[in-house]
Amino acid sequence: MKREELKADSRKITGKQVRKLRREGTLPANIYGKNFKSLTIQLPAKEFETVYGKAHETGLIDLHIGKDVHPVLIQNVQKDPISKNAIHVDFYKVNLKEKVKSTVPVVDVGEAKAVSEKVGVLLQTLNEIEVEALPTELPEKIEINVENLSEIDAHILVGDITAPTGVTILTSPDSTVFRIGELVTKEAEELEAEEAAEAEAAAEEGATEAEAEGEGEKEEGEEKPAEGEVKEETPGVKKEEQTE
Repeated sequence: MKREELKADSRKITGKQVRKLRREGTLPANIYGKNFKSLTIQLPAKEFETVYGKAHETGLIDLHIGKDVHPVLIQNVQKDPISKNAIHVDFYKVNLKEKVKSTVPVVDVGEAKAVSEKVGVLLQTLNEIEVEALPTELPEKIEINVENLSEIDAHILVGDITAPTGVTILTSPDSTVFRIGELVTKEAEELEAEEAAEAEAAAEEGATEAEAEGEGEKEEGEEKPAEGEVKEETPGVKKEEQTE
């Protein structure tokens, strides 16, 4: 598999001053590794984005720093929350003869029978899995054929995946990757919404009736004045009239 290449320079600017580098289109970065003294470096942001789009986290890259060439993997990419552009990146220098751990995307291949026959929908519950392999044998992605999924709750577990040669899958074999869920039609959604609206209306009507009954009981339970007791004067009515 062809390796991507990047050129970087040593970086002396650190802290808040790196903002100036970013404004100039330069990406601050670090390179570290086992038995390797970490270095602060910088490289063109556009070139990094291009290579990252091809290599992702599993593609081996030859990173040129001066006269030295380091085989690295991209790790810990920090992105701006608004522009989504990388603002800092760590490169991990690997030993080509030692296995490394990495996460690999999982993608479906083919169309599930349950989908083509409109029995259910295909749900992906796991987007990536952790693997271990030599840096040169890390797969870009792992493809899983889902055509045999034909009924509700049919599924594919991590344990069902056949790993590529030289690759060990570390994710729990009991983890579900793909599953067939129930098909929810537009009519079913509308019916569910209508039933929910009716239930809400019935609840509001019941609350109103309960409130009205409570008011009626309050009026019937009001105390009457004792015989010979004079009620409070009612505006516009003479006292004599009230005591009759």
